[in-house]
Parts: sequence; C-alpha cells; structure tokens
Amino acid sequence: MTISIRLTDDEEERLDSLARRTGRSKSFYVRTALREYLTDLEDAFLADSAIDAFEAEGRRSRPLSALEADTSR
Repeated sequence: MTISIRLTDDEEERLDSLARRTGRSKSFYVRTALREYLTDLEDAFLADSAIDAFEAEGRRSRPLSALEADTSR
C-alpha cells in the first residue's frame, strides 16, 4: 500500500539526514515510527476498554497510593 503524507520542511530535513547517516531508507523510518505509534495507540485503546468494562460492572478504581497502603498493613 502506498500512502502520501506532507511533512514540514524540518521533518523532511531530519528524516533525510537520518536516512543518509544510517544508510536506511526514509520509508524504513516512517514505517518504524508508525508501527511504534500504532502499538501505543492500540495499548491505550485496550486500557480504556478495560477500565470501561471494569466500571460498567459497578466497580471503582483506586489510586495506587491507596493500594500500596492496603498491602503495607
């Protein structure tokens, strides 16, 4: 699949420079960045879904400090 994106001059310059210095293609770095960003977004969506399901069961979350206080007793 081919995608076209617009980069700022600074982004293009940084990407070109990185590709030249490392001998990797610009596409390699764009794919790598996208893959990592998508993973982070998927993780965040999964966490949001989990807390929504947790709260839908009538349960409430507690701050970490409260959990730590309970376990130190």
